[in-house]
Amino acid sequence: MGANDNIKTIQLIYEAFGSGDLNAILEHVAQMNELDTSQVIPMAQVTEILGGIQARELRPDAVVPSLDREHVMACAPETDGTFFKVPKVIER
Repeated sequence: MGANDNIKTIQLIYEAFGSGDLNAILEHVAQMNELDTSQVIPMAQVTEILGGIQARELRPDAVVPSLDREHVMACAPETDGTFFKVPKVIER
């Protein structure tokens, strides 16, 4: 990635998140850049850390019965009948 690409990426992040979030992101990246990763072996797949397990050795994806919606909604603290209602956690 060239310098112009980096500037464009930062501009997109700034437009999406604003200056406060951008500063927090940049501070976090700066902290990560201080870490000594010289002993960390780069990898492309998470299976590399699983002792060489190949995808064919992992369990197959299978369709299984899901929970009964009416029962789950009846047990939920707050619902509109279709979705769970949860407290707002992100302020914009």
